[in-house]
Amino acid sequence: MTEGAERTERDEIRGVRRGSAPVPLSVLDLATVGAGHTGTDALNTTVELARLAERRGFHRFWVAEHHSMPGVASSSPAVILARVSAFTERIRLGSGGVMLPNHPPLVIAEQFGTLEAMAPGRIDLGLGRAPGSDGATAAALRRGREDGADEFPSQLAELVRFLDDDFPDGHPYSRVHAVPGPVQGSAEGGVQSSARPPVWLLGSSGFSARLAGGLGLPFAFAHHFSATNTVPALDLYRSSFRPSKVLDEPYAMIGVSALAADDAAAAQAQVLSGALAMLRLRTGRPGLVPSAEEAAAHPYSPVERDFLDGWLANVEYGTPETVVKGLNALVDRTGAQELMITANAHSPEARLRSYELIADAYALDGSTDTGSNADAPTAGALAD
Repeated sequence: MTEGAERTERDEIRGVRRGSAPVPLSVLDLATVGAGHTGTDALNTTVELARLAERRGFHRFWVAEHHSMPGVASSSPAVILARVSAFTERIRLGSGGVMLPNHPPLVIAEQFGTLEAMAPGRIDLGLGRAPGSDGATAAALRRGREDGADEFPSQLAELVRFLDDDFPDGHPYSRVHAVPGPVQGSAEGGVQSSARPPVWLLGSSGFSARLAGGLGLPFAFAHHFSATNTVPALDLYRSSFRPSKVLDEPYAMIGVSALAADDAAAAQAQVLSGALAMLRLRTGRPGLVPSAEEAAAHPYSPVERDFLDGWLANVEYGTPETVVKGLNALVDRTGAQELMITANAHSPEARLRSYELIADAYALDGSTDTGSNADAPTAGALAD
């Protein structure tokens, strides 16, 4: 990678803070499928949400890989991102994330090289090591492959080699190239850019935090479903961090579940539907996201009520003012340098409205690029 490409990659990693937001704000979408809606409805909403996020000044728009879940239509992030790229122009697009053990590294390098060719300078490659589903589904995805989550570091190293096209001479893959990719620039008459998507590591525990820190990569933590581990994982990431050609300081983003509505009761009704969907998933009964009416009428047992109370304790919801106060406090508590907001609710309209309200509350404006990543808190100040 050239020195110019190194600088570009660093710039692509650090987000742009806009309006009065304390840090850059981004969006994570799961292509949620609610009861009474189809997968087509969900994926159309994903495109609509990406366009809204770009218009309002959110920095990134990521989609996540999940499998065998009726209420989540994002089983193929690369396919979804290809479609979203055709309807957007500026916002960064990426995976939050691709579950690397489910795929041969060469396939991921080819997919995201293709995306980079479609939307140059706008693609992020976020990687996780979980299956994105249950064990049986993981076995179906990985049929014929012996490697799994335990082989994640070696899979990651192989993927990066394919992305950079720099296997050493004598390596079995030295003459295997991910295309589109850097090899096209070294071919006779080639003009292919040497730039490639920045790699992020995702996690909900300490494993990926330590690995990201040791490799000098940006790290995204799943606070939205592993809140008790957030601060310890970020501390581990920062203490493990070693400067690299990609980053000279740690850069940590956290995913947070948040939903704003015009009044507190409407917000509570919407987040309850998402919480009931999660309860069913955690108890082996995955399904479509129930409507607010179904969630309100559900006969919760004391154990179920305890689960919901615990789950909702880590969701920022209510009026825009309440949500902003919660998000600001979360930044103060964790030192996160970027927030990626996800809204898990039945109603597409409620989810879209939530992002509009949050953008209004922070005075985000994507019509002009007046934000600055220089204004965001520095990693050095947060790592102490």
